[in-house]
Amino acid sequence: MHPISFSLAIHNHQPVGNFDHIIAEATDRAYAPMIAALERHPRIRLALHYSGPLLDWLRPHRPDILERVRALVSRGQVEILTGGYYEPILAIIPDADKVAQIRKLTRVVAEEFGYAAEGLWLAERVWEPHLARPLGEAGVRYTIVDDTHFHAVGLDEDRLLGYYITEEDGVPLAIFPSLKRLRYLIPWASVDEVIAYLRTLAETDFRPEGREAPLDLALMGDDGEKFGLWPGTYAHCWEHGWVDRFFDALEATPWIEVVPPGDYRRAHDAGGRIYLPTATYDEMAEWALPADRAGHLAHLKHDLAAGGHGEIVPFVRGGFWRHFLVKYPEVNTMHHLALRAGAKVHAMASRPDKARALDDLWTGECNCPYWHGVFGGIYLPHIRGAAFGHLIAAEAAADAARRPHPFAVAETADLDGDGRADVRLANDVLVLTVDPARGGSMIEWDYRPARRHLGNVLTRRPEGYHTDLRRATAEGEAGGAGSDGAVSIHTTAVRVKEPGLERHLIYDRTRRASLRVHLMPADTTLDRMWRDEQDELGGFATAAYVPRLEQTSREAWVWLNRRAQVETGQAAVERGLGIAAGEHGLVHATRVGWEGETPLRAAWGEEWGLGVFGAPGEIWVEAEGRRLSLHEPGELQAAQRVAVTEAHSGLSLTFHLSAPASVWSFPLITISNSEGGFERNYQGAVLVFRWNLDLAPGGSWEQTTRCKIASPAPRG
Repeated sequence: MHPISFSLAIHNHQPVGNFDHIIAEATDRAYAPMIAALERHPRIRLALHYSGPLLDWLRPHRPDILERVRALVSRGQVEILTGGYYEPILAIIPDADKVAQIRKLTRVVAEEFGYAAEGLWLAERVWEPHLARPLGEAGVRYTIVDDTHFHAVGLDEDRLLGYYITEEDGVPLAIFPSLKRLRYLIPWASVDEVIAYLRTLAETDFRPEGREAPLDLALMGDDGEKFGLWPGTYAHCWEHGWVDRFFDALEATPWIEVVPPGDYRRAHDAGGRIYLPTATYDEMAEWALPADRAGHLAHLKHDLAAGGHGEIVPFVRGGFWRHFLVKYPEVNTMHHLALRAGAKVHAMASRPDKARALDDLWTGECNCPYWHGVFGGIYLPHIRGAAFGHLIAAEAAADAARRPHPFAVAETADLDGDGRADVRLANDVLVLTVDPARGGSMIEWDYRPARRHLGNVLTRRPEGYHTDLRRATAEGEAGGAGSDGAVSIHTTAVRVKEPGLERHLIYDRTRRASLRVHLMPADTTLDRMWRDEQDELGGFATAAYVPRLEQTSREAWVWLNRRAQVETGQAAVERGLGIAAGEHGLVHATRVGWEGETPLRAAWGEEWGLGVFGAPGEIWVEAEGRRLSLHEPGELQAAQRVAVTEAHSGLSLTFHLSAPASVWSFPLITISNSEGGFERNYQGAVLVFRWNLDLAPGGSWEQTTRCKIASPAPRG
């Protein structure tokens, strides 16, 4: 047995757009208690990371926290990690943004804490080999990834101590493995169990070539919120004293030296060279898989371990982080908006408006709404909406700098990376992205004055954990989220925040968007539409249209055409979507022609996905003096003027129909799993205008919808 060094790297972060009361709770229950514990235990030396969004909140709300951390830094007890300022997934943003975001946080760390940060917290430990070069160019000397990455190249546990060196284009970077076993033990297991595990590591004796001493550093990097904010952990860590007992034990154990990773790197040689594959932590790799595969992977690993083949488990890997861009098309829309806006912003002349636009761009790159696992991510509308808002503001600033106002433009380009041309209509007020190949749907609907993606809804889709919810509900094993005791997020226990959540497990067959149109049997009901069980005739809701652009000095249009067999004849649909320079609204015109031997009797539906949010009494649709909450399915009859209101923000959408229509509305409700348990999420609403069609052979039907938008300018 040899002495061992032990490093803790605690990562503290709150998403852009999170609610003040949640950040305050995290501060009071996790961040501040940990600082107090360090003040009580001056021999415990570790690394802390505070993301830019959290620092931006702490500065005006809790400056005392920053002062106390600065005192810990000044006495050599804490080293501060840098990172991307707004906590982006560095692998998917352009190198210019990588380097600039890191340098921004490094500069702020120096100003706030008087510390020259050399280590980097890698958001979600998403590693891709090319990162070594831009990180090194930004002044980073080391980073931390999970041991999963090291297992993937064949390293056993005795080699997962200390750090290794990698490079890209000759630019070196030190990489520390964070031990999964320590993540699972701390703080859930007893203090004795943690110390016992550290003893097993101290009994290893791997000596890399060229190094006389064995590898001797065990590191755990994990979220600070696990020490007080996760369910039951405040009582466990602070009221019952787990952290103080742990720190006491570390201080009392002579063969353990608690040291920050940066100090260790400066005093010890690396374990050798290494080249790691693309990877993230185990759980994230499972979450990135399609829903039906994630569960299979977990069962496979369990069966291998139970069958005596545990040595194979480290080589059984999950998915690739970037697959979230496929799994959730809404994430891909956000990502490509960031790329599009970024290219424009970087091309701006260096002026104050460019600096503001860059900051909006970087803020919109915050990783939290770009994925989903145990934490809400893309399922949290306010986090999703905040990212869209900043990206919309960045693109608007860039367009304002390069185009005379007012303007209107129509253009085609591959706007989502699928190899097919999309259509973009833009003016100084709106940006509309239309996907002709997928039902001619409008997947992006950016209203620049309010910095709102008005189509910010989320598709109801199956998740792997829905199987667990159904099973636990059927077997009576679903517990309340307020159950006593600290429960690790890594447990398989099912906790629910309210009973009956399984009733909301309704799934959409295609992505929810605006301006999908439906040719349906005449007897289609609201209930079938809400459950996405309606019969679709001719594929007009999902199949491809042929686009044609028109542009004048003041207007931009896309015309979409599709012909399809319907029963014994052919239906021909022409749709036009148009905007005008300076206008706060859009026009959608439809013509349905029928060529058949017998009349066509059917229903026509025009669908709008509306990203409006609020309590049941704050968002509604009204027509002809009748009002319906958007939190429940409902129907309004024979209306030509339909208004949707979001009372708390002042946003209103008014639809003027050339032909009276029935109005169907229903909410999009999803069930997601979070650290606090299964919960219901309102993801916006769907409005469907419905008309009866009775077309004689050779006949046609026409209708035009004009949508007017009003909203106060955003604050701040």
